[in-house]
Amino acid sequence: MAFSEKQEELVKESWEIMKEDIPALSLHFFAQVLEIAPAAKALFSFLKDEDEIPQNNSKLKAHAVKVFKMTCESAIQLREKGEVVVSDSTLKYLGSVHLQKGVVGPHFEVVKEALLRTVEKGVAEKWSEEMKGAWSEAYDQLAAAIQAEMKIEAAQVIKEDDEINKEAAEIHT
Repeated sequence: MAFSEKQEELVKESWEIMKEDIPALSLHFFAQVLEIAPAAKALFSFLKDEDEIPQNNSKLKAHAVKVFKMTCESAIQLREKGEVVVSDSTLKYLGSVHLQKGVVGPHFEVVKEALLRTVEKGVAEKWSEEMKGAWSEAYDQLAAAIQAEMKIEAAQVIKEDDEINKEAAEIHT
């Protein structure tokens, strides 16, 4: 599916509105993630030892901003380039971290739902099915790029393990 000019416009417009209230929206975003999937708390180092979502957690706010911003930038790239373009080092890092944390497909769906709920709250009366579709597509493309990198990373780990096992076997023979 091609990302339309209108979809890009909707994502940009809503991001501009949301940037005005990032602290509150970041808390809302994580509250939504944990409402949908309470066990996800363990995946975030800055939340796992907390009973409640901390109101002034700078890491939480920074992480939420990254998610929103990367999704918004993905939308722009979808329109300009027809695909998500994230720097190789960033994508490799995201793939590695998500793999290490044990993130799987359903986790991406939880984040997507939390993101959509947060955008809806952030833009209030400007929310529409068309805006939902635009953010959904942008997020889906970004999630697919991260998941593809996770597969590459997992294959590399398996290859390295095989090489280590082969060397160990040669040493013991």
